[in-house]
Amino acid sequence: MSINHIRPWRNVYRRESRQIMVGDVPVGGGAPITVQTMTNTMTTDVAATVAQVQAAAEAGADIVRVSVPDEGSARALKDIVRESPVPIVADIHFHYRRGIEAAEAGAACLRINPGNIGSEDRVREVIAAARDNGCSMRIGVNAGSLEKHLLEKYGEPCPDAMVESGLDHMRILQDNDFHEFKISVKASDVFMATAAYQQLAEATDAPIHLGITEAGGLTTGTVKSAIGLGNLLWMGIGDTVRVSLSADPVEEVKVGYEILKALGLRHRGVNIISCPSCARQGFDVIKTVEILEKRLEHIKTSMSLSIIGCVVNGPGEALMTDVGFTGGGAGSGMVYLAGKASHKMSNEQMIDHIVEEVEKRAEAIGADQVEAEAAE
Repeated sequence: MSINHIRPWRNVYRRESRQIMVGDVPVGGGAPITVQTMTNTMTTDVAATVAQVQAAAEAGADIVRVSVPDEGSARALKDIVRESPVPIVADIHFHYRRGIEAAEAGAACLRINPGNIGSEDRVREVIAAARDNGCSMRIGVNAGSLEKHLLEKYGEPCPDAMVESGLDHMRILQDNDFHEFKISVKASDVFMATAAYQQLAEATDAPIHLGITEAGGLTTGTVKSAIGLGNLLWMGIGDTVRVSLSADPVEEVKVGYEILKALGLRHRGVNIISCPSCARQGFDVIKTVEILEKRLEHIKTSMSLSIIGCVVNGPGEALMTDVGFTGGGAGSGMVYLAGKASHKMSNEQMIDHIVEEVEKRAEAIGADQVEAEAAE
């Protein structure tokens, strides 16, 4: 068992929701909060899209969304679905026929934007295709594409308008006896999005897909998403998340996991606790952490590693991590294993040694988890 176990005062309340399936991945109903991303290749370029899906899945993506804007993309989707290691969500805009074609191509879920897919009759045709092909759906409300009558009613995009849009389209699905759906109410404004999600969570038990849409580049988008999604998750709202960044989809997956890991809601890979460094550091902390992040990417087991430059906070942090290294003097530092001081190691050999110790510890933790599951 990892030393960095969940303590009672860390537990985050989870809103109760019903569960749906996106392919073989459960969403809602107490299932682990899933991490999603979306490809940014041309969907008609099957090889490039599949490569991006596989890279995202290797980074931990549970579900990947693919845009289906035209007939060629709908035809390509069948090959993408066949090659994908994770369920594929088809992103549908403007033309309802693409939704029908995507369902027939094997999409696990259809994401439709109520503001631009068309009349209720067309939505019903998409529902029929989803039902016939065992496909779930996501109602994707976006502040930037609200229906004209709602903009006229409220004067501008706002949480009330977004939630009303979502509930109106939920009723269409429910009136057609279709209940395999989740819902999102996204905005690029953090305050608008979080307010809308809070209202939505009180109005339905449907699984909720979280996102701050068009959040920006890697740094800006990460900060906005961490604030918005972090607050909602802290309140127990959210069953699946997508961090929207103008960056590689793999980065979206990484940020999504970091948000969930910070709240103790999902655990995957090595959580590195490191100091920002100062004149007291006994080695180059920043460079060391950068190298270790790359060299430890292959580890999927949840565990913790502390890399602290000096003995002010180093020993205390190391007591709470699976593996730790605290800088000392004379070109060496102390290695901690399972929260206990173990042995000294030179700074020159420290990186290779830490990687080795982390790999061994990850293997041991993984074996303990298998044994515990077998005992249950």
